[in-house]
Amino acid sequence: MEVEDINTIAVLGAGNMGHGIAEVAALSGFDVNLRDIKEEFVQNGYDQIEWSLGKLAEKDQISDEEADDALARVTPLVDFEDAVSEADFVIEAVPEKMDIKKDVYTELEEYAPDRAVFATNTSSLSVTELSEVTERPERFCGMHFFNPPVRMQLVEVISGAHTDGEVLDLTEDLAEAMGKTPVRVRKDSPGFIVNRVLVPLMNEAAWMVESGEYTVAEVDSATKFDMGLPMGSFELADQVGIDVGYHVLDYMHDVLGEAYEPCPLLVEKVEDETLGKKTGEGFYDYEDGGVDIPTDAGSEDAVLRLQAVMANEVAKLIENDVADADAIDEAVMLGAGFPDGPARLADDAGLDSLVETLDDLREETDANRYEVADYLREAAEEGGFYGDASGASGADGEGTYDYDTIRVEKPGEMVGEVVLDRPHRMNTVSEQLLDELADAVDALTEDDDVRALLLVGEGDRAFSAGADVQSMAAGGGDPLTAVELSKKGQDTFGKLEACPMPVVAAVDGYCLGGGMEMATCADMRIATDRSEFGQPEHDLGLLPGWGGTQRLKHVVGEGRAKEIIFTADRFEAETMAEYGFVNEVVSPDEFDDRAFELAADLAGGPPIAQKYTKRAMLAGRDDTDAGLAVESQAFGHLMNTDDLMEGITAFMGDGEPEFEGK
Repeated sequence: MEVEDINTIAVLGAGNMGHGIAEVAALSGFDVNLRDIKEEFVQNGYDQIEWSLGKLAEKDQISDEEADDALARVTPLVDFEDAVSEADFVIEAVPEKMDIKKDVYTELEEYAPDRAVFATNTSSLSVTELSEVTERPERFCGMHFFNPPVRMQLVEVISGAHTDGEVLDLTEDLAEAMGKTPVRVRKDSPGFIVNRVLVPLMNEAAWMVESGEYTVAEVDSATKFDMGLPMGSFELADQVGIDVGYHVLDYMHDVLGEAYEPCPLLVEKVEDETLGKKTGEGFYDYEDGGVDIPTDAGSEDAVLRLQAVMANEVAKLIENDVADADAIDEAVMLGAGFPDGPARLADDAGLDSLVETLDDLREETDANRYEVADYLREAAEEGGFYGDASGASGADGEGTYDYDTIRVEKPGEMVGEVVLDRPHRMNTVSEQLLDELADAVDALTEDDDVRALLLVGEGDRAFSAGADVQSMAAGGGDPLTAVELSKKGQDTFGKLEACPMPVVAAVDGYCLGGGMEMATCADMRIATDRSEFGQPEHDLGLLPGWGGTQRLKHVVGEGRAKEIIFTADRFEAETMAEYGFVNEVVSPDEFDDRAFELAADLAGGPPIAQKYTKRAMLAGRDDTDAGLAVESQAFGHLMNTDDLMEGITAFMGDGEPEFEGK
């Protein structure tokens, strides 16, 4: 079966996950049978889909017609046979209890057609054990969506012991057809990837407080502000529900052994039913101020301990062939919003120091959870999970580029494409991205095969939604650090602006804050008609700090620049075209081809003339006489180039010049 053969998807369970998955499938053009055991349950799920689609339309993320069409594809049902008898693909999303799920599959096997693939949306339970209830274990896999499915990009596609490889390929293709990013989990293992990293991290945070050596505030400060994670460990536990994390941990304990023993602090919270935000109290009291995490209460010891436990879980996943470092990093960034993957974070911290931390803790406490995985020791000896903890990047002698936050590609026609590759963070600009972008611009400038740069954002949600405020908050808000960060952004974007070849920014989705400051440095900008622009810094009490106060006015004029910055409003692509910021507005369907075509056209131009034209324009921004001086000198220089003769010859012969930059 190919994904094109899937017409009807049955979603079993109309709760939060079930109705969310059904909505995603319906938005992607599939007919969906949404089933639950009672009319009131399935109707509530259907109503939630209608409400969510209405919100998406209200925010102009989809049209009213698209919302109506998606809702029309969803059929709410209670009768099991009606729900599954014509289904091509079944996604089960019932409560996370093994007995309940097994009962569902026993009944499902009775009514589903032989062609149907079964997928369980479980966050931790054994896919293999569930598959063995059915008569088609080879056509059974895990398909773990993250909450809320409409917003979250990740889908873990999990192989059971019997799963056919073609079924995994089909499930990944289906996830992509739904606009999601699938990550393959090669082996059935409790917690799979994301929960296998997050839940032990939560447990270790609890053990740290249980020991009396740390407070909740100290651990959360270390997690959120020193490590730069989206939430503090206890803040996240409260948000998800302490009982949810505890039950996953308890299952890991049963299957994987004593290293996953739940901390008594978690057990106490579950027994007292103080489960976090949903009960009004957990590790924080939500009826008395809620979460208040100090920015400077963390410590190096706390960070090392948390990073060491996380690195150990990464090593166990790799050692047991559940996933490799790349897949682990991608999954955790997409599913948990980490600013970088746990394997890369561990490499940056230094595996030697993390191994030493675990050895010391093992000796002090005699606790199994600190036993160092064999693969972690091996990786430390080899220089890191990626083999080189220094994180070397840039171009090698063969023109191959290696970065973490961006991709450099050469799609042809002398175009170098720089892709902002942080879709899990809306391609927001981190300090690492600034460093890598600066390096890439330098490397591409020296690349003889590249004569124009095309700058794009990964995915269709954002070119770049601005600065990665979360990761930058890890710096603690120090003014001197902020000044240096501002200078770094100005310098990096300045490289784009001063790059000797033409630079095209291709914008699809959000282009906000630092992302818009980056696009401002391009020579031309093309955008889809669904894109939005803006400088929202004033809403935060800030100002554009990466050159926006100076560069934008040269593109749209000072009056328009002040309007954009002072109002902090969002502006549609058509409006920005009227303002002179966007050169061309296109539909999403023609965006990729047109962006490359524009860059390729510019790449075919005269390189020397392009370089000197940009140099003269920059020189003349604040001093016309200086610009004119550069212009006249450049004009004289160009008179002695082969490109000039090529251009004149082609003009006289009514042909197309082939400029070589000589």
